[in-house]
Amino acid sequence: MAFIAFVESLIALFKRIPHDLVTLVCRFGVGMVFWLSGRTKVEGWNIFDLKASQKFLFTEVHPVPGVPWEVAAQLAAIGEHLFPLLLFVGLATRFAAVALLAMTVVIQIALPTGFAAHLLWAGVLLYLMAQGPGRVSADWLLVRRAPWQQ
Repeated sequence: MAFIAFVESLIALFKRIPHDLVTLVCRFGVGMVFWLSGRTKVEGWNIFDLKASQKFLFTEVHPVPGVPWEVAAQLAAIGEHLFPLLLFVGLATRFAAVALLAMTVVIQIALPTGFAAHLLWAGVLLYLMAQGPGRVSADWLLVRRAPWQQ
């Protein structure tokens, strides 16, 4: 009986974890995965200056079916910089999550050995799409100040 009470008290404690903290950790956690990947694709801070290694990666290691390597690599570099920034700020969060989920599907097709990681990313992104960014976000501030909310 004491064990059941202990488990119930832990569950009650877990239920007190603020939703805003969960969404903040989700946004930064999954955003960092994509941001760090994007940083490996470019020289310096110019997201249009692809590293020479990208040709090999997008032609030999994980080509995107039906897409020229230059287009795939450039779109990946742009997306892996732009959408995580939106997540970090919490701006257009649900749409940034949709875009990163689409990227995750493409990555899974091009690199099927990463299924476990891709499934984890998809779960976090689906959560953000369903629940939104929380109150620690630009989205929350903008919606709160929107004329239709007055």
